[in-house]
Amino acid sequence: MTRPITAGVDGTEESLAALEWAAREAVRRNLALRVVQAWRFQPYEAIDAGDRETQAGWVKGAVADAARAVEARHSGLEVITDVLEGDTVDTLVGAGSEAEMLVLGSRGHGPVVGFLLGSVGQQVIAEARRPVVLVRAGDQPSAEAAGREIVVGQQGDPEDSAEALRFAFETAHARGASVRAVRAWTLPPVFAYSPGSMQILDQAGGLEPFEKKALSEALRPWRERYPDVAVVEHVEMGSAGQVLLSVAARAQLMVVGRRAHRTAVGARIGSVAHGVLHHAECPVAVVPHA
Repeated sequence: MTRPITAGVDGTEESLAALEWAAREAVRRNLALRVVQAWRFQPYEAIDAGDRETQAGWVKGAVADAARAVEARHSGLEVITDVLEGDTVDTLVGAGSEAEMLVLGSRGHGPVVGFLLGSVGQQVIAEARRPVVLVRAGDQPSAEAAGREIVVGQQGDPEDSAEALRFAFETAHARGASVRAVRAWTLPPVFAYSPGSMQILDQAGGLEPFEKKALSEALRPWRERYPDVAVVEHVEMGSAGQVLLSVAARAQLMVVGRRAHRTAVGARIGSVAHGVLHHAECPVAVVPHA
């Protein structure tokens, strides 16, 4: 089954930037673009907000206008529009499950974050079964044409980051871009050492060579599948979030894996994905583990 690329819109500048990003990616991958808006009837009493049918008409009109504008900029692109009434998180998660990826707008960066990096956006990312791409207002296609890299984080065993690596290499192949694969490492506490782990490290020649070997092994199948994609293997001591952000300026897209954590107050994404989403200014793809 061929899945579309789905963009969630809400009329904001951020969501329109996400829509344009999704359209460019759909053209590159020869896929349809689905434009989705989650909507709920708002019976305002203080103003004449219209009845359910009237409000639905306004929303459908705005979505249709956005779709026509993106169609005009991308000749031959197939665009499908859907206005779906229901809870925002459930609607976006459901739409994303049927898509190659779900693309959303992202407001602000730093300690203050907006709607799509708040409770709604975090829940969508944590519950999504397909990759979710976050795009900031002001995103420009020039970054994609300037030779910047697809930066992807790799950690753990090869299968732990397989889906993130797959997404990064597929995107780089579609764009003619290079991949910078980043593996960060820190010194483990003394009590983490065991006779077995010490033997493995001795055979590898130490901690840093061990990490370099682990990254090379994780990349091997993707290098073989995409021989046209140039790869930089980046191994650096430090926290994963900090190391990824240190190379974010050269990235046209940052790709991180995600393993959601369930808590008493709902699903939460991991600290690395959370930190990158807050502070990286380039688009960020969060890819769930298989």
